Amino acid sequence: MESDCSESRRLINEVLNGNSAAFATLIERNKKLVSHVVFRMIANKADREDVCQEVFIKVYQNLDRFNFESKLSTWIARIAYNACLNHLEKKHVPLLDDLGSEQDILEKYSGDGETPDCYMERQDIMARVRSEIDRMPVHFRTVVTLYHLDEMSYEEIAEVTDMPLGTVKSYLFRARKLLKERLKEKYQLEDIWR
Repeated sequence: MESDCSESRRLINEVLNGNSAAFATLIERNKKLVSHVVFRMIANKADREDVCQEVFIKVYQNLDRFNFESKLSTWIARIAYNACLNHLEKKHVPLLDDLGSEQDILEKYSGDGETPDCYMERQDIMARVRSEIDRMPVHFRTVVTLYHLDEMSYEEIAEVTDMPLGTVKSYLFRARKLLKERLKEKYQLEDIWR
């Protein structure tokens, strides 16, 4: 953790001293995290791109205020979460995920020894799970995404979402239970959990 902190300090100092390559590095290291938050909360593809850009603009504008009381990634995730909430308040838009077509999925097939059939089956299962997650209340799906996809701790999620720790744990428990119930109701579990 200390090396992460010192690396973050070095990177932030370089950005604050005008090093644009350092800011590009900061973006590269955190774009997956920002995408996870934004893509789980915002449905429209163009809006997603705008919100992601807005997040990194806010990061840049407020970087001098980052005080290392949390990890840099947690602070950035908090900015992303708040930017999404602000966007949703302004636009009043539905919250669904654009999963792409079968052709898009086939193009993403990496050929790493997995047969195309197995790959498509795994993608189908993931699409079903994502679809059900997207139908959950926004706080549930955000907590699930931060915990399972971004591997954040309960404490980090509480900091990002400004929820009490107990609420984060409760939301995660309830979200998992709801997801299991919806999947069980909609699909035969054998189809999902082979």
